[in-house]
Amino acid sequence: MQETTEQYNSIKNWAESDRPREKLMQRGEEALTNAELLAILIGSGSARKSAVMLMQEVLQACDGRLSNLSRMSIEELMTWNGIGEAKAITLKAAAEIGRRRALEKAQELSQIRTASDVYRLMHPKMQDLSHEEFWVLLLNNQSRVLKSVRMSSGGITQTAVDVRMILREALMVGATCIVACHNHPGGSLTPSSDDNNLTRRINSACEVMNIRLLDHVIVTDGNYYSYAENGKI
Repeated sequence: MQETTEQYNSIKNWAESDRPREKLMQRGEEALTNAELLAILIGSGSARKSAVMLMQEVLQACDGRLSNLSRMSIEELMTWNGIGEAKAITLKAAAEIGRRRALEKAQELSQIRTASDVYRLMHPKMQDLSHEEFWVLLLNNQSRVLKSVRMSSGGITQTAVDVRMILREALMVGATCIVACHNHPGGSLTPSSDDNNLTRRINSACEVMNIRLLDHVIVTDGNYYSYAENGKI
């Protein structure tokens, strides 16, 4: 009797070496594609698609990027036939575990020496945001981070930042240097006129208080822009 589409798509009818769980056991997790790893998490697909095929479809809609998948809400994930609330929650939990692992690694940095250090510290905090956030890193004379503070969280195009509050935070912990940092959710690395004006305002205020603005770093998913490296501070 001819196999139905449902029988063909079922993972249990695949060769054992092609099944995600068995493949991981035999060849290690590095051998699996992103879709196969995600398929293990959700466990099953729909009546017409295996778990792997379903996750391939979801990833395709995310341009193949796990970062785009992690930005999706539970409700958005549930629009796919075969992904219910429990599976959507599992995917969101896995994304958060990945973010926290990256954050743990970033927090091992003992000093901020370059814009790349700033990026490695702040990217895990910002990589999945759909809105802009503005942070300051408060440093001592040895460029060790005394405290990181989110100063503003706002819309996609701009955030309102109170320069006086930045200086207050710096003075409260005895910081001698600060680094400003914010994200561009849209991915552009080009500073806006608002970004430039804000950088000048912070720099001028810091000079009055004998605090050094080391850099202003714009973070995107995969890259950064440094005012210091571009000679603008």
